[in-house]
Formats: sequence, C-alpha cells, structure tokens
Amino acid sequence: MTWSEAEYLDCLRTERRGYAWAMRHHGGLTPAEAAAAALERYPYEPDDAPYRGLIFHDEAWHWAMLAIHGNRYVVEHPELVEPPPEYRDLK
Repeated sequence: MTWSEAEYLDCLRTERRGYAWAMRHHGGLTPAEAAAAALERYPYEPDDAPYRGLIFHDEAWHWAMLAIHGNRYVVEHPELVEPPPEYRDLK
C-alpha cells in the first residue's frame, strides 16, 4: 500500500491508541505502561522501510489480545474475537 506520510502517521496514532486502550482495559496495564507497550508494538518505520506498515494488516485489538491471552485467544476467549463498542468508539 502506498500512503502519504500524514496518512501513515494518522494510522500509527490510531493503532497505538487502540492498542493502549486494550492493554489498559483488558491487560491491566497502567496508562503509562500501556502507552509504552503501544510505542513498542507500533514503532515508527521510515518511509523507505521495506515492509513499512505491514503490522496494520490486523487491527490493534487483535495484536493486544495476542499479547494478553496468547495465540489461542480466539478459541479460549471467543467473546474477545470482536472488540467492544468502547474500543470501536476510539476510531
């Protein structure tokens, strides 16, 4: 996908916000811990990085649930497959 720097930064901010929200509300992290986790999960990639933005192929909710519950979260916690309305309202 080709996007402008502004589009990339907007997507990065949106995904970081969603990841941090999920880590606070479902992972029990403090706001500072959740923000740090989001920055680690979604680092800035320069525009010449070969796979820049590849992480965006799944939304932050999915990555957060994997971090919190592991690879089998969809089986062991089917109620978490879809994010709650509060998460959706962030976007």
